[in-house]
Amino acid sequence: MSNMVSQCAPLFEVTSLTKRYGEQIVLSKVGFDIREGEVLGLIGPNGAGKTTLLEALAGLLPIDQGTVAWRNVPVAPARRREAMFYVPDSIRPYADQPVARVLSFVAEVYGRSQDFVASVVVRVGLNAVLAKRVYSLSKGFNRRLMLALGFLAPHPLLLMDEPFDGFDLKQTREMMAVLRHEAAQGRTLLLSIHQLADAERMCDRFVLLSAGEVRGVGTLDELRARIDAPHARLEEVFLALA
Repeated sequence: MSNMVSQCAPLFEVTSLTKRYGEQIVLSKVGFDIREGEVLGLIGPNGAGKTTLLEALAGLLPIDQGTVAWRNVPVAPARRREAMFYVPDSIRPYADQPVARVLSFVAEVYGRSQDFVASVVVRVGLNAVLAKRVYSLSKGFNRRLMLALGFLAPHPLLLMDEPFDGFDLKQTREMMAVLRHEAAQGRTLLLSIHQLADAERMCDRFVLLSAGEVRGVGTLDELRARIDAPHARLEEVFLALA
């Protein structure tokens, strides 16, 4: 992570966020911040609470406790969609519609030009399936479509749940470059990733989530320092802290 990003004031801050389902606590006093222009990785195994946390941050799930602030000002769930766009995993938007029509519709909602749509299509590699209906897409192409919708949205913060799901190793590397380009253009990214090797290559800082609790926040070097292992991989750090 660059010094410029590390020295920025928080763009978005979460404090003591707690979510219960009956007697079960699925998120317990979660707290971290996101700095403008960074790629922050939300890291943890399946079942750690990553998707629940993203849905709570996006205002889709009510929380039982805690605050979410945008530039140090608490923001209600209904207002968060003005600042952030959530790209979920495993959904197929407008499944009966052709990909090109879905892209055009979303572009029209956000006032994006057709030239801008065309540039996004090229970046995410959707040219080959523009005429196909969404329900017929492979998992990988549906993921490309979801990424494209995120790029069409003008929001300064993108929340993405498993952005590399459905890609092979080569495709994952390609999409990492695409997301890095998006961040370089000024977009801030919060990515939920369960593959730690992918996260280590992609992210500036990390939030380590295990069983609904934050076990560490920081750059890889900062987290390594916590376990006194200066050359540890992210997987080793996670196991030591979780």
